[in-house]
Amino acid sequence: MLTTTGTVAGVPAQRGAHERPARAGSTVVRDLRGRGAHGPRALDFADGDIVVVSGLPGGGKSTLIKRAAAGGIDSQDTRERWERRMPDALPYAVYRPLVRIAHYWGLWRVLRSGAPVVVHDCGTQRWVRALLAGFARRRDRALHLLLLDTSPQEALAGQEARGRRVSAYAFSRHRGAADRLLRDAESGSLPRGCASAVLLDRAAASRITRITFGPTPPTHTSTPAA
Repeated sequence: MLTTTGTVAGVPAQRGAHERPARAGSTVVRDLRGRGAHGPRALDFADGDIVVVSGLPGGGKSTLIKRAAAGGIDSQDTRERWERRMPDALPYAVYRPLVRIAHYWGLWRVLRSGAPVVVHDCGTQRWVRALLAGFARRRDRALHLLLLDTSPQEALAGQEARGRRVSAYAFSRHRGAADRLLRDAESGSLPRGCASAVLLDRAAASRITRITFGPTPPTHTSTPAA
């Protein structure tokens, strides 16, 4: 179960025109794009839930996780740890498989512990989301998506700012995957096993300072916006 809270902790934000249930009785999509300064400060989930943060490379996923999710699992952190150990002359492509194994092993350990999880998702690995959904289902918990909707220009600028660009080919794959996820969420069709999605533009994401987990929050019902 997901709630959004405003600047006062525990006070639900007013549901806006873009916020709607996607399918009655199943998945929920909350669209927080376009709210500017009126977006929520926190996203609250139930204990043990899994939150996947997805979007374009350079779109702000790592920044959001570092700012709002203590203990979030970010593949970028794993890459940087390995880069510090490796010779500067050794291309990342050589040891990339080892980085991925280390990342997923760390994710698996946290999942097995039963702790709530916020995890970085590149968007192109559908099998990862499927495995997370299956794990959540077996533990009687929920899987949620946070989808960052940033333009290609914003994402490329973000890559420049962090000093790391992905190849044109890789960026095209990421863009296709992100576009599909957003289109599906906007139409109320989430990946199998996902309980909810939150759509964030750059402004809305920048306002989120806390992604928290606690006792199952109360259910808030509403009708779709006209």
